[in-house]
Amino acid sequence: MLDLLHKNISQHVELKEKEFQQFAAPFRLKKFKRKDVLLCEGERCNFEGFVLNGCFKIYFLNENGQEQILYFAVESWWITDLDSLVNDVPSMLNIEALEDSEVLLISKEDKEKLYETLPHVEKVFRIMNQRSSVALQRRILSLMNKTADKRYLEFLEKYPGLEQRITQQQVASYLGISHEFLSKIRKRIALGN
Repeated sequence: MLDLLHKNISQHVELKEKEFQQFAAPFRLKKFKRKDVLLCEGERCNFEGFVLNGCFKIYFLNENGQEQILYFAVESWWITDLDSLVNDVPSMLNIEALEDSEVLLISKEDKEKLYETLPHVEKVFRIMNQRSSVALQRRILSLMNKTADKRYLEFLEKYPGLEQRITQQQVASYLGISHEFLSKIRKRIALGN
């Protein structure tokens, strides 16, 4: 269970075994069934989660009440509402399990304590937040600058195998297009056009 977390953290900083055990101690395993909600719009987010297995969608409802998926979180991805977590404001996002899933959760308070006892930890979360900011910036630029066909191909590259785990409606929501338009894109790509 902790092997996946250790592998993820080791990409950013090297922790000795004792340090990793100290780092991992405040994390709590939580299991979710498909359609369980980890965070609802309007709640305050006071956690960060590391997905051990399963899949989540992180989304908001637009003015028309339609679901707009910001991103998916699968194995080895981190989930939170960073705005709510950092600024202590009500969340504008929802986090929902798309499959039975397991997540390691750490509270904001426990994370702050780790910063004091393990200085390396602050570096880990700083690097992850920087990478998250870059990913969101690239997503915004993609939505504003690329065709739906190119965005679909980027989705397939970013989330290999995910298309078989989620609905086509969810893929379309992520891409910002209708389900019908996604079907046309998939047919064009299958035909090589």
